[in-house]
Amino acid sequence: MNDGYKEAGQAGAAGTALAPLDGARHLLRGFRLLLAPGVKRFVVIPLAINAVLFALALVLGAAAVAELVGYLQGMLPGGLDWIALLAWPLYVVAGLLVVFFAAGMVANLIAAPFMKPLAAAVEHHLTGEVPPRRLRTVRAVVLDIPGAVGSELAKLVYFLVRALPLLLLFLIPGVNALAPFAWLVFGAWMLAREYLDPPLTNHGYGFRDQGRLIAQHRAGTLGFGGAAAVANTIPGVNLFVLPAAVAGGASLVSARMRDPLHSAASADG
Repeated sequence: MNDGYKEAGQAGAAGTALAPLDGARHLLRGFRLLLAPGVKRFVVIPLAINAVLFALALVLGAAAVAELVGYLQGMLPGGLDWIALLAWPLYVVAGLLVVFFAAGMVANLIAAPFMKPLAAAVEHHLTGEVPPRRLRTVRAVVLDIPGAVGSELAKLVYFLVRALPLLLLFLIPGVNALAPFAWLVFGAWMLAREYLDPPLTNHGYGFRDQGRLIAQHRAGTLGFGGAAAVANTIPGVNLFVLPAAVAGGASLVSARMRDPLHSAASADG
């Protein structure tokens, strides 16, 4: 058995109570896997796409926040514009959260065709096996672009249909105190779905079937998605989150969902 798979398997064998922490550890392992033999060459394009979009988002976001503070200062009576300056850190944090989340969604959409080869390379490194639906050639990757982009758009619709009702929670007195927690859990779930999609798609799982399988490991996948959400808000680190999370997702799938995948492959055969 491959040493990388032994490491992933040991993490997957952790007790149920440690499942959320176990999921977060797979994300951290994803960062290390970016430098693994046979994986590095699949990291370049997703990393470049993510870096460019997040750098652009940071520049545009900083400009937008500066304009917002100027606008608020203009709205205040003379002598009270110092209030807007005191709130500057709050504006920065809130602005970065929104901007980086939007940049992450765009990066996932553009880099979608390159995520499955990266996930397959990680799985091969960890297990020594090749996923049944691995994209083996550049031509196969190009032909997969419409389907990959379509899948990302389907996930966007899935997100919007559920996000809009959650947004209404903020408007209901009493209930709005729970709204931030609901958004935190929902965001972690969506990121887990996003980054577990490439390795599961490599095994022939459609989006609906992925949801059923991931739900069987809900605590661990929420820990994984929550860790990705935190990493996405850290400047510098967020440049590497997309490829690292895909690699971590492949590690999580290999360690925690391997038996169902083999069962499905046997049934298909």
